[in-house]
Amino acid sequence: MLKMMRATIIDIIVALLMVIIIIGGIYLSLGQKIEETVLLINQVAIKKDSVFKQEPIEIDTSSKKLQTYPEYGTQYATIQIPKINVNLPVYFGDTLEILKKGVGHSSGSYFPGEGGSIIYMGHNSQNVFRRFSELQKGNEIKVTTTYGEYNYKIYDMQLVKETETEKLPIQQEKEILMVYTCYPFNNIGYATQRYVVYAELEE
Repeated sequence: MLKMMRATIIDIIVALLMVIIIIGGIYLSLGQKIEETVLLINQVAIKKDSVFKQEPIEIDTSSKKLQTYPEYGTQYATIQIPKINVNLPVYFGDTLEILKKGVGHSSGSYFPGEGGSIIYMGHNSQNVFRRFSELQKGNEIKVTTTYGEYNYKIYDMQLVKETETEKLPIQQEKEILMVYTCYPFNNIGYATQRYVVYAELEE
């Protein structure tokens, strides 16, 4: 009887190991396709009003620092976050089509160099902002635009609800870069929380 129980336990362990090996093999061979499928599910599940929407800002032209502004939907910068090996294109706009290509820049916020609030957003996919939880205060964020380079230092990280738009305030007293993604980072489907990283321009 004891021998039979041992044999049964060994059979179960062997079966579990085989299942783990098979699943691991499938993930290694189809990992990218699985990631794309999850991203597609997330995109389909996002409501049109699920991102932080800001009213378009009225820029005081007397203090305008940029000679020209990018057209909506075009890439005008790249964002680099060395701590988590991020190097992505930044597009002006925040539609789902734009977020498929890279990082979106909320049309309701200022541009780097204008001295106000800048809001960037990206998916929590493996190739975008999945590793946001690894960021710490003091980490660097570099934004290279078509008109200059801007270095920011992270000073805070917050988990907020999608309805808490006051957590991403639009102001022009200080240049602050706010970058967010959906939370939990491994979420599949619609998420009601956002993980926001706050960084200030280094003088």
